[in-house]
Amino acid sequence: MRKWGIFFLLSSVMLSFIWANMNIRSPVKLTQKNADHHQHHIEDKPLWPLYFIEGSLYEWMDQSSNALIQEFGQPVYKAPTPYGYTWWVYPYEDQYIQFGIENQQVVTIYATGPNISIDPVSIGDPYEKVVDRFPLSEQPVYTSGRNQYEFKLSEEDVETRPLIQLNAGTFMQLYVDQFTSRISSVRLLTGDVLIRHQSYEMTYFGELPSIPDLDDDEWRTIEKARERQIFDITNVIRKRHGLRELEWDSQVSEVAYYHSMDMAKNKYFSHFTLGGDGLKERLEKGEISYLSAGENIAAQYQDAPAVMEGWMNSEGHRKAMLNPDYTHLGVGVYRDYYTQNFLQKLVIP
Repeated sequence: MRKWGIFFLLSSVMLSFIWANMNIRSPVKLTQKNADHHQHHIEDKPLWPLYFIEGSLYEWMDQSSNALIQEFGQPVYKAPTPYGYTWWVYPYEDQYIQFGIENQQVVTIYATGPNISIDPVSIGDPYEKVVDRFPLSEQPVYTSGRNQYEFKLSEEDVETRPLIQLNAGTFMQLYVDQFTSRISSVRLLTGDVLIRHQSYEMTYFGELPSIPDLDDDEWRTIEKARERQIFDITNVIRKRHGLRELEWDSQVSEVAYYHSMDMAKNKYFSHFTLGGDGLKERLEKGEISYLSAGENIAAQYQDAPAVMEGWMNSEGHRKAMLNPDYTHLGVGVYRDYYTQNFLQKLVIP
């Protein structure tokens, strides 16, 4: 038996020195059972949908990249991931959609914004509607060939990111805003992609799918893409709440990036470096002027959409992202460490 775990970490600070609590998620555990136990427990899964859903978003699962281009045109940008697929990003004025493409086929979709339908529910619907339409399981099971994977959702998982198996090979992950008890975004994904993400505790019989081994240059490309996605999604969320969009600040992004890198390389998680520098000192060293500033940090989330949903479900981080005074944002990502630096600058009309 093998066990593996990671912690999901969140923390937020706002200047002048108003602190928010640090939030730490429970470890994600992967447990491998022996082959004999595996052979005994494998069950055939039906090939018809477990739950019937329709709507334009779901219909794009398994479609070709050529069909996507014919309908939507070329993406605004493409964002590589460490999971074998590439995000094709379509940020619209009030909607934001990412299609994950692998071998010229859609294998996952993330979407947020109004009027996105995944019948019988839609973005913005109350959580109670999800419970009524989809009996939520704490232990969904996915079978692939001779391998079987059982996901174990905590009570918090069921309330904030329930996992619904739609058919033998497709899952729907709903993100729920805990402050409004409404669906904030949706992720559709194949079972294979879900396993690669390793975002839920899981017991499995057989093997885990391989994940590409990336060099530093490949990682930096992924990190820059995550930074842009966090910036885009932040502005979608602010517009949803009637706030002005933030401007990108390259200097601030550099400060944020080096803090993420410092935390990862020196194995700590804090708004203060091991040398004692906080956000105020780091901005001063970057020769950045501002009226007020705030910072969100996180670690070990699998991608930009996941960390954004985590921040929005934490009071301190949410307060920073929805601060009406902020005008600029810099984002720095190093591997799975994330930093957002918000600034209020003097804006002359």
